[in-house]
Amino acid sequence: MKAIEKIAIIGAGAIGASYASMFYTMSMDSVSFIAGQNRYVRLKQDGIVVNRKHYNIPVYLPEHIPAPYDLVIVAVKHHHLDSAINDLQGGVGEETVILSFMNGIESEEAIGSVFSLDKVLYSIVLGIDAVREGNLTTYSNQGRVFFGEAINVVQTDRVKQVKKLFERAGISYVISDDMIRTLWWKFMINVGINQVSAALRAPYKLFQAPGEARSLMDSAMREVMLLAQAQGINLIEGDIESWHDVLSNLSPDGKTSMLQDVEAGRKTEVEMFAGKVIELGRHFGIRTPVNEELFQRISKFEAN
Repeated sequence: MKAIEKIAIIGAGAIGASYASMFYTMSMDSVSFIAGQNRYVRLKQDGIVVNRKHYNIPVYLPEHIPAPYDLVIVAVKHHHLDSAINDLQGGVGEETVILSFMNGIESEEAIGSVFSLDKVLYSIVLGIDAVREGNLTTYSNQGRVFFGEAINVVQTDRVKQVKKLFERAGISYVISDDMIRTLWWKFMINVGINQVSAALRAPYKLFQAPGEARSLMDSAMREVMLLAQAQGINLIEGDIESWHDVLSNLSPDGKTSMLQDVEAGRKTEVEMFAGKVIELGRHFGIRTPVNEELFQRISKFEAN
């Protein structure tokens, strides 16, 4: 497989903007955004500002994508995934690798059902404390990208090429032995910290020490742990402790993406978090009262 030179990012939120700036710093010719009409106009006019530095990253309408990319990164919200897949049609070629930086446990399968799963690598982003307001994004902790094939006992050529790209761009990464387990670990984390922070309107500092907020977060996560075990995925109590270690290094005043959505009056991903937990709980006969309460509370925020 050839080296990855041309990268497209669809989704210019906190995550998409942060990684776009890293690739642009590596090489101004390496990265571009794909965006629909409204977002296209804003990105074209205003660009993005990441950590107080302005970036005029090229942006293309879906119908004007010049050629397939070597790497496509999907960084949209769950409810925008279908339209993002449609917008990517002209950017995915025979040798394109696709990474999903989205939350949840289903985006890779959805993308793979359209473009073929053999183009998709599993991935999560963990530990970045990026906050976006308008076109301004700030972060103090880059976090890490966990990525790879479902199982990575031996690294494939495309994993090696993404690894080389990340090293060139100064992006911290981990190639996980078992990416399905890692995907569920991140899902468990998001179900806890994203939802409880949104429900309590709480930044990270309320969760960085023992207390009611952390206890509620852990309770929501334990419901996911039981569901994962019912599916043969061995999440354990130690995985919650591992998250506490990551959490302790985040900016105390940082905010989760769901809290940012609630504060900005945007639609949240509660259906993909608590909604999915409730659905799986019913399927396996496992009670999920914490997530049911969080679903109701956050849904009320959206209704208002």
